Amino acid sequence: MFTEIPSARPLTPLLDAINQPADLRLLEPEQLQEVCHQLREYLLYSVGQSGGHFAAGLGVVELTVALHYVFDTPNDRLVWDVGHQAYPHKILTGRREEMTRIRSEYGPAAFTRREESAYDTFGVGHSSTSISAALGMALGFRQQGLEHEAVAIIGDGAITAGMAFEALNHAGHEKADMLVILNDNDMSISNNVGGLNKYFTRIWSSKTYCAMRAGSKKVLEKIPAAWEFARRTEEHMKGMVAPGTLFEELGFNYYGPIDGHDLNELVHTLSNLAKMKGPRFLHIVTRKGKGFAPAEQDPIGYHALKPVRSVSTAVKKPTYSNVFGEWLCDMAGADRRLVGITPAMREGSDLVRFSHEFPDRYYDVAIAEQHAVTLAAGLACEGCKPVVAIYSTFLQRAYDQLIHDVALQNLDVLFAIDRAGLVGEDGPTHHGAFDLSYLRCIPNLVLMTPSDENECRQMLYTGYQHEGPAAVRYPRGSGAGVEPEQTMTALPLGEGRVLRQSAAVAGKRVALLAFGAPLSTALGIAAQLDATVADMRFVKPLDDTLVASLAASHDLLVTLEENATAGGAGSAVLESLASAGLSVPVLLSGLPDRYIEHANPGRQWLDAGLDSVSMLDRVRQRLARC
Repeated sequence: MFTEIPSARPLTPLLDAINQPADLRLLEPEQLQEVCHQLREYLLYSVGQSGGHFAAGLGVVELTVALHYVFDTPNDRLVWDVGHQAYPHKILTGRREEMTRIRSEYGPAAFTRREESAYDTFGVGHSSTSISAALGMALGFRQQGLEHEAVAIIGDGAITAGMAFEALNHAGHEKADMLVILNDNDMSISNNVGGLNKYFTRIWSSKTYCAMRAGSKKVLEKIPAAWEFARRTEEHMKGMVAPGTLFEELGFNYYGPIDGHDLNELVHTLSNLAKMKGPRFLHIVTRKGKGFAPAEQDPIGYHALKPVRSVSTAVKKPTYSNVFGEWLCDMAGADRRLVGITPAMREGSDLVRFSHEFPDRYYDVAIAEQHAVTLAAGLACEGCKPVVAIYSTFLQRAYDQLIHDVALQNLDVLFAIDRAGLVGEDGPTHHGAFDLSYLRCIPNLVLMTPSDENECRQMLYTGYQHEGPAAVRYPRGSGAGVEPEQTMTALPLGEGRVLRQSAAVAGKRVALLAFGAPLSTALGIAAQLDATVADMRFVKPLDDTLVASLAASHDLLVTLEENATAGGAGSAVLESLASAGLSVPVLLSGLPDRYIEHANPGRQWLDAGLDSVSMLDRVRQRLARC
């Protein structure tokens, strides 16, 4: 058991000899336990240097070693769901010495990524996709006559999503040759999942049992009553020691639960399952943070880790998430109709205090974004005031529900959209790059973009008071450091404000129209340009009167947003001008038509051209053509 993160690179001679899984498969079985020990120690060291997802990887060290030892990767496909647990996989597949730079610019991605390695068979980052992807691979092998194996590794949180069950249902129907491994890290290994269950798992995965089962089925199927009796007897026996009936009914042969840290048992069971055909389901039980005492005691707190060298004693500024969490509790105290909903992001969205103070009005629906939105719609039908706290990148998964179940019926639901814009080291799977584009086209929806912490609090109140669907999208982390006013005041709907007026009486005049966080950039360059600055605040309804006024008195309009330029707030300004029959040069500034790679946020803003130096240069170049 490790209790500290190594400050110096540990000695890992056995691990250092493994540059690809083929090297691992050359080892004797009795050497694998030492590989696990060294792998876990190196994982502690590398994540301590780089920061990143932590506890999940520690919990699957034995499973990762066993999978690469048993299966012929990369010919056999391993599909890791979400990817939080894939760090040990990256270490064993040729990226060991790069792991101290994971999530940094030019370092490995936080999640599996096809462009990065042949062993990363599917790009992930959002949950509950692994079974569908592995099924597609299995069916692809079938069509091509290949004998490769497809293995999906999914956690007990991710398997709650509807997509996972849709895939399980289809896989059972297709009788696909695939293995699904459920990594269950939310329960302990009790006695009834120990020796007796291990014994039955060995029997169920053995050649003898499978041959007997297949032979008996052929005979007994000709005698329907006898076959039904035999089938029910088998299910009754399994049901006494394993919770596999559901998966059996979906068409899978279920095995487990087994101890996911018993390396010998994992290798033995996986070896047996690799020789079988059809849909197989292996249930393993692991401990998140395994082998590192602090993470075992606090797996949520150690889900991700900051680099050890970056730990600071400086007082942290409140984040936008903190502003939301405080507002939610204040609003709930004032209005008993309020209910809070999150799809498994209580800590990330800062709902911890709310969940403790208002447990009867708090709903964590697990990883089920679609359900979260329609649940809110149903609550709104009965006079409740639901607030859905959700990340921008995850709201994409509930787009149909947002349109059909909420907006079409004009229901009173507030969406608190966290992590809008660029999010840093988690990279393109987690950027909130598209929400302005995909939300502003929806009828009935009010869409707001706060530029500081106080504006965020007031906009949340504004959206809550609005009778109909509303959304407030705010960035990750801290803002300008503006102290939110405790008094809550609803903003005039669809009204922007001019924060700086150009004093120029001659020459070409510029107006900077900022939506949300880029307001700080606009104010930073305005003095050098003697430019007017408008905090637009609302993307929908847009302040058409303000847009027209600025167009009439300026030679160039510049829109700034931390969203895809295509279809975003700048596009709304162009549409407003066209509708009013106004013609004025407009420079759109937002995220370019490509994915921004993982790096620190400042570097990402520079890459997108949203930093002050880049923006000033672009505006001057555009002015020269006016």
